[in-house]
Amino acid sequence: MLGRLEMDVDECIIAYTKLAEAVFFQKKSRLPFDWKGKVKAQFDSSKLEKAVRETIRRSGISETDMFNDSSERGCRTFVCTVDQNTKSIVRLRSYALSDESNISASICQAALATSAATTFFEPVRIGNRKFADGGLGANNPVDEVEGEAADIWCSESGDLKPLVKCFLSIGTGNPGIKAFEESVVKFLGQTVVGIATETEETEKRFIAKWRKHYSENRYFRFNVDQGLQSIGLDEYKQQGAMESATERYLVNQAQKNRVRDCIKNLELKQNKTEASFAVSIEEYKILSLQQRICVPRIKWIVPFERNSCFTGRESELIRLEELLFAEGRPKKLVVFGLGGVGKTSLTIELVYRIRKHYMDCLILWIPATNFESLHQAYINICQQLQIPGWDNKIQDPKRLLQSYLSQASAGQWLLVFDNADDINMWTRSQDSDQISSRLIDYLPTSQDGRIVFTTRDRKTAHDLVQRGHRIEVPELSEDVAMDLLQKYIPVYDLGKHEDDAKSLIKQLTHLPLAIVQAAVYINKNGISVAKYLSLLADQEEKVIDLLSEDFEDDSRYRDVKNPVAMTWLISFEQIRLRDTLAAEYLSFIACVDSENVPLSLLPPGLSQKKQIDAIGTLDAYSFVYQRQADSSLDVHRLVHLAMRNWLRREESLVRWAEIAVNRLNDVFPDHEYQNRSVWRRYLAHAQSALNSLLVDQDGERRIDLAWKVGNCLDSDGRWKEAGTLLIEVVKYRKKVLGAEHPDTLTSMNNLA
Repeated sequence: MLGRLEMDVDECIIAYTKLAEAVFFQKKSRLPFDWKGKVKAQFDSSKLEKAVRETIRRSGISETDMFNDSSERGCRTFVCTVDQNTKSIVRLRSYALSDESNISASICQAALATSAATTFFEPVRIGNRKFADGGLGANNPVDEVEGEAADIWCSESGDLKPLVKCFLSIGTGNPGIKAFEESVVKFLGQTVVGIATETEETEKRFIAKWRKHYSENRYFRFNVDQGLQSIGLDEYKQQGAMESATERYLVNQAQKNRVRDCIKNLELKQNKTEASFAVSIEEYKILSLQQRICVPRIKWIVPFERNSCFTGRESELIRLEELLFAEGRPKKLVVFGLGGVGKTSLTIELVYRIRKHYMDCLILWIPATNFESLHQAYINICQQLQIPGWDNKIQDPKRLLQSYLSQASAGQWLLVFDNADDINMWTRSQDSDQISSRLIDYLPTSQDGRIVFTTRDRKTAHDLVQRGHRIEVPELSEDVAMDLLQKYIPVYDLGKHEDDAKSLIKQLTHLPLAIVQAAVYINKNGISVAKYLSLLADQEEKVIDLLSEDFEDDSRYRDVKNPVAMTWLISFEQIRLRDTLAAEYLSFIACVDSENVPLSLLPPGLSQKKQIDAIGTLDAYSFVYQRQADSSLDVHRLVHLAMRNWLRREESLVRWAEIAVNRLNDVFPDHEYQNRSVWRRYLAHAQSALNSLLVDQDGERRIDLAWKVGNCLDSDGRWKEAGTLLIEVVKYRKKVLGAEHPDTLTSMNNLA
């Protein structure tokens, strides 16, 4: 608390009192061992961790901050803990020593590791290692302090004494002398703790070793000698007794003299200030000024040029800038929408405008498509900003940037995480360190800082920014889409071919990525808009080939496939891994008509909740649009096409086409009038499934469905369509059942 959180003594006492009450209020177990005789914790370790985190937060520091954050402070701080495997004392430092191993621990982990008293709390895990209370080997850590100071200031000679002006040691009270308890319960519960808290023998030995400093009033030890023997670590309610015993100890004249001598020592400077000191200070100021002039501070790390063809989105840009910089607004927001709708392009334009309006704002861009690209971006940013520790491979660049941006000295900043589509990457630990390795825990916090995410998934948007703003990006209006197409094919006068251009935009569902891809193809091949439209009207496989044509775009990542047919493959895979039923629904819908799919047509899930979750997942990715009025779904036309392509690549399209036929055959009612409202909703989907050449044309289930659909079409007065299907049924039944079979005769009668 004193050294790393930089709290004063009064703040420490108040914080410790609150912590003790929260942790020791109730025992988890009365016995310090289980029925197998193994030592176990008597208090809830999770309460200790919660209390420590709360103390850190109240001090104004993030609870995920590292104990060693590479920042210089007036006081170096270390704590002792014991490695559970080797039983050796380990020092966790708020600074680094070049010749010593430096364990990467958060402030919280360091506090827990040095506090995990045996029989009181569970050991603490840092990385792959477990640690217990340092009191088992160094409850009076003067030897550790001596060794650490020697490592810092005289590592070669180890001769520390001539360098020490004042050595101050403060104890927790003389425990008195007690014989070992013979009973197992008392030995584990009292004697082991007593061994851990033994301090007086260490004091005697150390004073003898430093007797010259002791006699010259350069070594001081303060430790209450009477009144604290019966007060245990967990007896926080005895604070009054502790204060009384401490005051009684300090008013003793001998201690008054020692306290006075200690204060005098601390007040004195080690050496007189030399005359050259003022000159050195002036030289330092000049050098610092020259460095600031010669090395301008970087304010911009964004991997994209401004897109000169960017069009529209003015209302979204104004709203985003207002939300980010208006007083009292949340410090995080997320931009979400269908893949290819233009989230990245919108955000690129946004940061360029912010750069112009807020010239002192540091703007950083991190691609979050996967952990590898994100980690490399962190490394590059730390290097360009010259954050202390960037060239140390042991240091975590994510932690370095978090610490750097969380400081007031960082000033105003904007951090963009683009393509944050995988929520598991943010909320699950990347290694065995469950406390501090979630990506979401590395986000910096600052009064002057703002964070923007872009994602395809509304659920991910909600999880990333629960209390901020979530802005959905819609498809382009017709006018803006026309402007975008014209900018990408400037040599082609759309005014003279307006009908073709509008038809193309409609075919491409006003999706920016699809429009840009079409424009690039038109430019590259020197064809007309009408010709491209004719290509879109070709067979499904050829249309997929057209939409899979890769192209270069300066506003997209070099290592990412750009075609619109490919842009959703990542999303499909994420859905399949995250929500199996949602993936099944999407596969099923790919084999029926894309519009007005009744929810009752979907294969049943294990529960209503799972069905709601699955549909919610598809809606979150903007793959489907829910019609609340009639409980049905519409599927984005290009997504429907891309999904069929994905199933074909996975060699699953035939299987799902058969599943669709079987499901329709199960739920499709007979052609009675009272069922008309049901079968009319199913007709388009049944016809789509029956028209598929992927399923066995003479399959019994398909023929049964054709019979039902044909009769319904006949009842609806659509005799030509009905006749086509009923002819199929008659041919099949003649072939399989024979011309005189009753079912064959019935179907012939209906056909007639």
